[in-house]
Amino acid sequence: MGNDGVIAVERALGLLDCFRLGKEKLSLAALAAASGMHKTTVYRLMNSLERMGYVVRSDDGMYALGARVLYLGKLYEQSFHLSSVVEPVLFALAAQTKESASYYVLDKAKRLCLFRAEPSEGLRETRLAGTSLPLDDTAIGQVIRYWGLREPIFAEPPPLPLFTSGARDVHTAAFATPVFGPDAEFMAALTLSGPASRLNAARDTGELIAPQLQAASDLSRRLGASVAFCERMYGTGERR
Repeated sequence: MGNDGVIAVERALGLLDCFRLGKEKLSLAALAAASGMHKTTVYRLMNSLERMGYVVRSDDGMYALGARVLYLGKLYEQSFHLSSVVEPVLFALAAQTKESASYYVLDKAKRLCLFRAEPSEGLRETRLAGTSLPLDDTAIGQVIRYWGLREPIFAEPPPLPLFTSGARDVHTAAFATPVFGPDAEFMAALTLSGPASRLNAARDTGELIAPQLQAASDLSRRLGASVAFCERMYGTGERR
């Protein structure tokens, strides 16, 4: 079977991703420029979306999101449980890497471990979900400070994932990668932590980089970030 239908669906959904705060109404030309598609293709796809109620077109030719999007948003809002989205990613990452995977959020000027998954075997750094720690110079703290609080601790965005060893405890080390939601809004730091000796070696080999970036990309997509943003942020498009 061909994948023309799949491509058309992905293109149509990509057009919906072009709408955002400050860009609630877009012209055909603006949609073509934002999506990189030809105007004829955009026009055809927008006609289909308009017929289905996902967009509306005003008399001046401007497009906006339609009521069907609101309906789906309300359904999602009622069915959404953060733990059911985050925890499967953490458990899969912990199983794949054999390190502790965590999801840290900003909470009252501290970093809060909201969810945690431990590997099934081996020496590990144990911490309970709900633990609150200072926004220190660990990789986790740096991710939250730079992307969450926008502190200028780096002159330019650093390579991902960030890594620190011995920043809080001489015996432990951690990787951390930012996770985003709709409109590239910072959501959390996805982390891998464990014994410094083991993670220092893993940093040298680079073996844990791809799993973390893929997990952060998958999680960001589930939380509402666009495909295009995730591919730019994590470079994961070629691995899909």
